[in-house]
Amino acid sequence: MDTKRLDLNLLQTLEALLEEGNVTRAAARLHLSQPAVSAQLARLRAQFGDPLLIPAPRGMRPTAKAEALLAPLRDALRQVRDMLASHQDFDPATAHMTLNIACTDYAQAVAVIPLLRRLREAAPGIRVAVRNLEPARLLAQTERGEVDLALISPDCAPDSLHARFLFDDRYVLIGRHGHPALQGEVTLEHYLTLEHVVVSLGTGDFSTTVDAALAERGVARRVALSAASFLLVPEIVAQTDCVALLPERLALACRERVQLRECPFPLRRFDVAMAWHERSHGHPGLCWLRGELAGLMGAEV
Repeated sequence: MDTKRLDLNLLQTLEALLEEGNVTRAAARLHLSQPAVSAQLARLRAQFGDPLLIPAPRGMRPTAKAEALLAPLRDALRQVRDMLASHQDFDPATAHMTLNIACTDYAQAVAVIPLLRRLREAAPGIRVAVRNLEPARLLAQTERGEVDLALISPDCAPDSLHARFLFDDRYVLIGRHGHPALQGEVTLEHYLTLEHVVVSLGTGDFSTTVDAALAERGVARRVALSAASFLLVPEIVAQTDCVALLPERLALACRERVQLRECPFPLRRFDVAMAWHERSHGHPGLCWLRGELAGLMGAEV
């Protein structure tokens, strides 16, 4: 192969084509027209002497040579990107970029909203795209650059990702104002007589780690509703006689609608960290954003 005829744009197109398996999606990712990407694919096929992508029932699938190229291609492009990023001066006030964050709605409320307020003041050209946290897919998403930063429990973060502590939190009991069962001390025995709302993100389960902790004590609570969103829970509790355990940072933001009480049995505090891939580790803009978020959350910068 004559490497003098191979430019960086072609390699980036090859990476997008192999990862997307579809010319249209690759074109959208690269902000190019479909005919332009098709023309670049033709040049790549000529230079590598291989079809690289062949038709499949859903889009296109890579050839054996293309599959062998993908890993070293990713590594080479990451090194080039990191090298270019490390030599760029980053000015938040004039920067234009998109930060892709994966997190739960709880983390959106307590971390992303404060970050967005900060960005509107210091970096108005930085946009934030929030997507649902999917721990099972997170490593692949960060490898492909679909997620720049994840807000996640350290125990759930893939070991190969960089991670940094942001804050810790604890669960408190919430109920509606004037709830007749929350006027005096809430004992464990009293707690078990109430109907409860739990959060089960996307699974609909009625049992959580709290129920496991109660089972160790030989008791169980009555779960009336399994919600798919943390943010929905205060509204449900405010309009019913159900109660719920909610992270304190989120509960405090809702105290006009609900009252907060101590959990009647001990529960461990939990940590929230931010996690990111090596490919974005040295990016100056993302480094700045991670530092800002850590500062907002009270973590040591």
